[in-house]
Amino acid sequence: MASTAICVLPISAIGQTVSDTIGLPEVVVTERFSDREIRATAPRYILTGEQIGQLNALQLSDAVKYLPGVTIRDYGGIGGLKTISVRSLGAHHTAVSYNGITLSDQQTGQIDIGRFSLENVDRVTLHNGQDDRIFRPARSFVSASVLEIITSEPRFNGNEWLNGKVSLRGGSYGLYNPSLLINSKLSERVSATFSGEWMSSRGDYPYLLSYGTSAGDSTSRERRINSDVENLRLEGSLHAKFSASSRGDLHLYYFSSERGLPGATIYYNTLHDAGQRLWDRNFFLQGHFEHTFSSKWLFQTNGKYQRGYLRYLDPTYLGVSGKVEDVFTQNEHYGSLSALYRAFPNLSFSASTDLISATMHANRKGFVIPTRLTSHTVIATKWVSEQLLATASLLHTQTFESADNGVAGTNRTRFSPYLSVSFKPFHTHDLRMRAFYKKSFRLPTFNDLYFPQVGVRNLQPEDAEQFNIGLTFGTTNDELLQQFTITADTYHNRVENKIVAYPTRNLHQWAMVNVGKVIINGIDLSLEGSTAVTDEMMLHAGSSYTWQTAIDHTDRQQVSFGHQLPYTPHHSGSSRMALEIKQLQVAYTLIWSGKRYSNGYNDAAYRMERYADHSISLQKSFNTSLGRLMLVGEVLNLTNKNYEIVRNYPMPGRSFRLTLSIHF
Repeated sequence: MASTAICVLPISAIGQTVSDTIGLPEVVVTERFSDREIRATAPRYILTGEQIGQLNALQLSDAVKYLPGVTIRDYGGIGGLKTISVRSLGAHHTAVSYNGITLSDQQTGQIDIGRFSLENVDRVTLHNGQDDRIFRPARSFVSASVLEIITSEPRFNGNEWLNGKVSLRGGSYGLYNPSLLINSKLSERVSATFSGEWMSSRGDYPYLLSYGTSAGDSTSRERRINSDVENLRLEGSLHAKFSASSRGDLHLYYFSSERGLPGATIYYNTLHDAGQRLWDRNFFLQGHFEHTFSSKWLFQTNGKYQRGYLRYLDPTYLGVSGKVEDVFTQNEHYGSLSALYRAFPNLSFSASTDLISATMHANRKGFVIPTRLTSHTVIATKWVSEQLLATASLLHTQTFESADNGVAGTNRTRFSPYLSVSFKPFHTHDLRMRAFYKKSFRLPTFNDLYFPQVGVRNLQPEDAEQFNIGLTFGTTNDELLQQFTITADTYHNRVENKIVAYPTRNLHQWAMVNVGKVIINGIDLSLEGSTAVTDEMMLHAGSSYTWQTAIDHTDRQQVSFGHQLPYTPHHSGSSRMALEIKQLQVAYTLIWSGKRYSNGYNDAAYRMERYADHSISLQKSFNTSLGRLMLVGEVLNLTNKNYEIVRNYPMPGRSFRLTLSIHF
């Protein structure tokens, strides 16, 4: 398993003479990522690059499905929209950060995680509640949960100055995916990376269309249309160690996509609104600088410029214009300052302030051109000892709304407290008890407030409260289990003025429904272990399970009162297993979900059946004169299960992928 390493070279003890000096060999302190999960005061789940390689995952959305408490809204196919919701709080309460800085979409408030590749990802971490690290930008304290993406930093062996990877992936339904990663050491203090990727797919997978909900109802074999996609991703980064106390990095990211928008599969209509298309371009440049003034004081600053472009075209519109064509652009400027003070060996304090300015333009006549200026300021403290870890923070958020051509929305002010603790009762066993409380809120998006004929200026923000208690246990270097961890958490969430989004005629246009008050209760379980079957055979396995109820408590007079929220199964889970035999690896993965409903009124007509998705892969590596060659074959949805995650948006059946890569 990947780890971090620190070199420590004790030379002599104070007060000893030279003749008393004892030279000690170099000591390498190694930390497993699983240890971080066990010590965390709030649930934290980490997928390392090695684990991601065992998941048959092409995109980020494929990998995070295996984390407990996660629900992915997947509209099918590589190009389909994919958003993440954690513990049923909704995608708007889940932030996505990229190398420490939060991504944003002020228009919709949610990030399409299907656009993120895993080619250059070092690890993915899901934080429920809040991270225990308090030396972070204030924006990372805002959301109820955070999905953190960390890309690979360049690493070199000995005198090596250049390495990288070239990959070519192909598969069913016209999948073609070449990629390139290059790491270069420019000097002893500066290194650089470049990563590029192209992906295209016809996405025309077959599916079974049922004309009814009973087993005896007629069916027909159809093929998904208008589900094609073409993506281009380019990334570059510079990493510098200016001195022993200063370091910084710079990341440049560009993503361009053109995709069809497959419509809902409607009975006796297989055209599915063919012709609707979406063009998406995202660009950002972000920088980070960190300096250690002394053993007590640390300082960091972050900055970012982000631009987003979105064009939607519906040539099938039956109105006078004969089409609908919308173009939206967003510009965001972001800056952050943070300081950390280590008052005592066990106690530290931090303060951070962020300022964000975001503006959106549209080609629609009379669009108000809104601008939102947001400030986040947080103070936090942390206590660390062998048996006790505790953190607390208080976040202040202030927004200022303005509009060039109309009425602006209401300015908002909120305080968001957070408290967490983890306690280890026994010195000899790594058993810990933990708990956290967090209050947060999410603002209405620009679409919620300003979209023509849909936006409502006085729309209320959502307020969320989270309560969590849990247990963690871990052991290493046991004769039978070389590594084993278990985490168990139960939670209680309350949401006021919850806003639920439904797609209407297509994926680009949504209807917002406020369901008032929601009570969410649940349990998350996670198991992870590794064992040496023989001297040359290693087995890695992991499993997660989630039970939850997310009940509408808005109005007793409504038919949906006391019913489960749409697309929220009571039971869901995942499993994975990988067997390594020298340079050969065989992996199996399972994603399953219990029944759920597509409507807030849990009538049998809206019930969606349970499903299980099995996949396997075979991976073999070879040492060649060009480098390490790796060949991977995957079979996805092995049983060819016909299922839907979102009603009327079928998922692909059995498919195949083959990947050839050379690590040089």
